[in-house]
Order: sequence, then structure tokens, then C-alpha cells
Amino acid sequence: CISYIGPGLVYLGLNGEAFLDKVGSWLDGWRRARGYATGNNNGAYTSEEDLPVEGNASLEIPQDVGKFTYESVTSGSKPLWYYLGLFPIWTSIANHGNNHMQKKIAAATAAAGGAAVVDESTEVLPPPSKWDFGVCLFFIVFGMISAVAGVLSNVYVQMFDVDEA
Repeated sequence: CISYIGPGLVYLGLNGEAFLDKVGSWLDGWRRARGYATGNNNGAYTSEEDLPVEGNASLEIPQDVGKFTYESVTSGSKPLWYYLGLFPIWTSIANHGNNHMQKKIAAATAAAGGAAVVDESTEVLPPPSKWDFGVCLFFIVFGMISAVAGVLSNVYVQMFDVDEA
């Protein structure tokens, strides 16, 4: 059981920022399709269509488009699939893992004397896909279900004194 739950939680925690961005983009698309106010930085979203041809020059396109914070994901209206898919739990785990990962990176940078820790022998991996996150969530859910089933089967055997013949 733990051999499924552990790797799933670690993967979700290590890729927490990417997971929050992916879920945030899904929610942003859902909110836009229904005409809700959206925004990836607490409602402060400006698209190219919002920019004036003449006039108000104070509007600008944000530089971190596609980056969603935990607060922007958890606030606002959400579709039913968000709750049925247990996304409040997954986003909370991803946020927790992302926060701790940022602390570890900051500590490693501070230990290196303020210089960024760069290992040039490592290759750059592609970002996680929907399939990767789906497998990750499946591992966690499968591990939890198998743990509950294992405990319940042992309780049943002990309560009804089932003999192994």
C-alpha cells in the first residue's frame, strides 16, 4: 500500500507548481466559458483584447501568464468535477510540497553562498503531462483503497473466526 501511496505523494509534491498551474488553467478555462471573472493573480488578469489601441497606457500584460497560485486555484467558483475528482486534497498536497521544495531550494542556495546550485551534467526533463499526474493520482487512490481493503479483510477474519482450510 505504502509503495503506491508514497511515490504518488512525492511526485505530486515535487511537481506541485506544475500541478497547480495545470489545475488553475483548467479552472480558468471553465470560468471563462461561463463568464465568471478570472485571473491567475487574484483577479488581476489582462488579456490582449483588454489593451486599448489608444488611451489608457497603464494596462499591461502580466509576465507570468499561466502561473497560478494556490489561492487563485482555491478561490472562486469551481465545477463539480473539481470536487468529485478530490482536487481540494490534491491541490493542498501540491501546495504543501511546492512550499517545502521552495524552502529546500532556498536553503541549498544559501548553503552554496548565495550562488545558484547548478549541475551541468544533468539533463533537462520535460514538464509533467496530464497523463503523468493521472498516474500519480491513481497510485495514491489505489494505495488508499488497498490499505482500507486490507484492514477490513483482516478485521472480518478476526471477527468471524474464518479458518484457513
